[in-house]
Amino acid sequence: MKPLFALTGGAAILAMVSCAPLSLTDLTDSGETGYLAGLAATEPLQGTSANPVESSSFWDGDGVPGDPFIRINRAEQKAYFYKDGQLVGVSPVSTGDSEHVTPPGEFKVSQKNIDHESSLYGRIIDVTTGDVIVADADTRINKPGPDQEYQGAPMHYFLRFNGGIGMHAGHLPGYPASHGCVRLPRRMAQKFYENAEIGTPVLVE
Repeated sequence: MKPLFALTGGAAILAMVSCAPLSLTDLTDSGETGYLAGLAATEPLQGTSANPVESSSFWDGDGVPGDPFIRINRAEQKAYFYKDGQLVGVSPVSTGDSEHVTPPGEFKVSQKNIDHESSLYGRIIDVTTGDVIVADADTRINKPGPDQEYQGAPMHYFLRFNGGIGMHAGHLPGYPASHGCVRLPRRMAQKFYENAEIGTPVLVE
């Protein structure tokens, strides 16, 4: 049986928000940006005692046929991936915080971008020296000056499903911490990205 995805009364909430790249220094040697929105380059697919937030991850969907369906449970801070109703993957997530809620509702994947960058949040650097001028830049407030450049926070394996909200690889502190987006460990974000397609139903509950 395929998972039900019938639209209920009321329009889906479309919030044009994005995940904020909160400053985080010296947390990783992965070579990626030091933003919470762009970390998690080297997490294992399975959990370890050193990384307990990963302990509930699993993926068994490679080669499994069927229509994809994604369910995000905010109370559990988990995302579930189904194919024709069969559960093939589970991942911990970090959804929006108390001030930037990930809205509940029934949506569909509207865009896939493997190397997506935020147009709202990032950093401003000195193009000559490479020094970071503003670590947590908000383009609505912070503007680069002469010889400066804005760099959007990376959101690899981005699956847009509700206005500016999407799923992507990012840092998981173990609680809701994003500005609306749904962060997954990098390898799980990759699995979800590879197995979802445009039009894939996404249920946020």
